[in-house]
Amino acid sequence: MKTLRQVILLVSLVLGPAAATPSFALSLDDLKQATEKLKQKASEGKEAIDRARGKLTTEEEIEVGGNLISGLLGAAPLVDDAGLQQYVNDVGYWVASQSKRSDLPWSFGVIDSEGINAFAAPGGYVVITLGLYKLLENEAQLAGVLAHEIAHVVRKHHLKALQKTMKREFWADLGVKAAGHEHDADELKKLINSGVQLYASGLDRKYEYDADLRGVVLAARAGYDPYALLDVLTTIDSINPESSELTVFMNTHPPTAKRLDQLGRKMDGRLDDYASGRHNASRFRRVGGNP
Repeated sequence: MKTLRQVILLVSLVLGPAAATPSFALSLDDLKQATEKLKQKASEGKEAIDRARGKLTTEEEIEVGGNLISGLLGAAPLVDDAGLQQYVNDVGYWVASQSKRSDLPWSFGVIDSEGINAFAAPGGYVVITLGLYKLLENEAQLAGVLAHEIAHVVRKHHLKALQKTMKREFWADLGVKAAGHEHDADELKKLINSGVQLYASGLDRKYEYDADLRGVVLAARAGYDPYALLDVLTTIDSINPESSELTVFMNTHPPTAKRLDQLGRKMDGRLDDYASGRHNASRFRRVGGNP
């Protein structure tokens, strides 16, 4: 028969130090708190790395895009036609709602410029020049042009381009300022200048081809004839490339004939079932046709 001392010793060995010294026991709540602290530190570490690489939150992306588009609008203001602006916003928002980033606060506008072009900025900002708008014949063509620009935003093409040109320290500082709603004039000026240079030199040609293809898909999802974008490109291709209205467009995009060829081969009948999509030519002429 075991003595009482042997039984006590056996129980102490089984229960271990926690039973012998309860004041030093680690509770489940303590363990949870320690785990949460580790997760938070890991998250902060990842955030710092992402920031150094130029990866922004959606809110910061919207702020960057707003600053860029403000710089562009400083050179060419919006056309003073509330009905036209509302119409373009309605069409653009509907197309954007078919994208993977439908939750962005999308904003569309027509700027007072006779140049033939369209631009997009991070965060959901899209503008089309009055010169390009006047070339359009129906709503499907408008939808196709806007869909191309929407695709740039969805794929973050402009952010990727800016990340290659701006130093890592800039993005880290920008994140801190954006989070605190503070703006450093010099840093903001650098961003706008880089954006202006980007719009003057254009995106990588692969981004333009990507936006063409994704744009026709978006237009088809929105119920429009996806081939309408090809009609717009065909019209542009028929204009004298030496025309002053095309100067910026030709410098910032691949040759139009090559875009038509690339897009035609990629589509290759795949969207023929959507070719009967709406054009809304009469509404285009009635609501916003060629002001």
